Amino acid sequence: MTDSPSASSLIIGGAASSPRAPLPTLPPLALYIHIPWCVRKCPYCDFNSHTASPVLPEQEYVDALLADLDQDLHAVYGREISSIFFGGGTPSLFSADALGRLLKGVEQRIPFAHDIEITLEANPGTFEQEKFVAYRKLGINRLSIGIQSFQQQKLEALGRIHNGDEAVRAAGMARQAGFDNFNLDLMHGLPDQSLDDALSDLRQAIELQPTHISWYQLTLEPNTVFWNQPPVLPEDDTLWDIQEAGQALLAEHGYAQYEVSAYAQPGRPARHNLNYWSFGDFIGIGAGAHGKLSHPDGRIVRTWKTRLPKDYLNPTKSFQAGEKALSNDEMPFEFLMNALRLTAGVESRLYAERTGLPLESLAEHRREAEQSGLMQVEPSRLAATERGQLFLNDLLQKFLS
Repeated sequence: MTDSPSASSLIIGGAASSPRAPLPTLPPLALYIHIPWCVRKCPYCDFNSHTASPVLPEQEYVDALLADLDQDLHAVYGREISSIFFGGGTPSLFSADALGRLLKGVEQRIPFAHDIEITLEANPGTFEQEKFVAYRKLGINRLSIGIQSFQQQKLEALGRIHNGDEAVRAAGMARQAGFDNFNLDLMHGLPDQSLDDALSDLRQAIELQPTHISWYQLTLEPNTVFWNQPPVLPEDDTLWDIQEAGQALLAEHGYAQYEVSAYAQPGRPARHNLNYWSFGDFIGIGAGAHGKLSHPDGRIVRTWKTRLPKDYLNPTKSFQAGEKALSNDEMPFEFLMNALRLTAGVESRLYAERTGLPLESLAEHRREAEQSGLMQVEPSRLAATERGQLFLNDLLQKFLS
């Protein structure tokens, strides 16, 4: 998981006139920590990542992260953190000593839940057995390993620095280091990929027995090499066949789909990401990180931090690049663009609890979405139908004026 969705400026009809109530309880609180450096920038990547120099400024960056957190503490006083996610970039480029000092500093400032989930993103090319044993001893209890493919031709097309054998070994090394909970990131719809190619990758991932698989289609994003020099991608019919066959294969092996691109063994969904999708709160620290915090008076504020590492590390510049309090008009879209990604959706009551707006403010557009077959007719839940999941953008459009 990388930067959270930024605040939307879309206007939702009907919500502006609804009074917003103080929030009865604040949602769970998570912490996202962005480490912006990679060994090499991949041509498909639109995340805030930058090619690392031979020596990373670990000491300076950890100092900056803790100072950044200090500036956000006033908004979360008295709350505890339920999950932490180190995203990037490639956080596993940082030493265990640096991450240990950072985690200790965070815990001195905000209490950790007794069952806190702490996830670290890592790439197979950065796996070192000794380092990962040390990570586990720090209390990091979940890994997210960026495999993308096990096939050399596909890895080269994606600009990845590891090979298939390293990807297989990385999963084994994670388990040997004491991680009994880890995710494998896998892409499909790759350049010149056939159905057999895609299912071969998926079977290899399943054979490694991760607790969680993120399986998602390659998309061409603006401001990437692939956007400017697009590769030849599979035809739509092939993409559809890959999606259907892959989902069946995952289900057959006990991986339940709980979000558009997330599949987990029983009891092993990513708690940090579930918090995003259920409109929970999160502090975002690090270059380019986003945050979202609720206040008892009903205000919900999104923040974003200075994007370039050199500016983030510059003591004369502010960590925070901007903030935006969500209006009543924006709230339905902000809530639903996350909640409707979940295959089961969320309980209807959560809308009022997390936004301070009455559920009735959605009624007219909700009926239209139900009549179009995009949203389930289920009073106690807000959930997309299977068709709605496939056409999620169309479903969200129903809530625009």
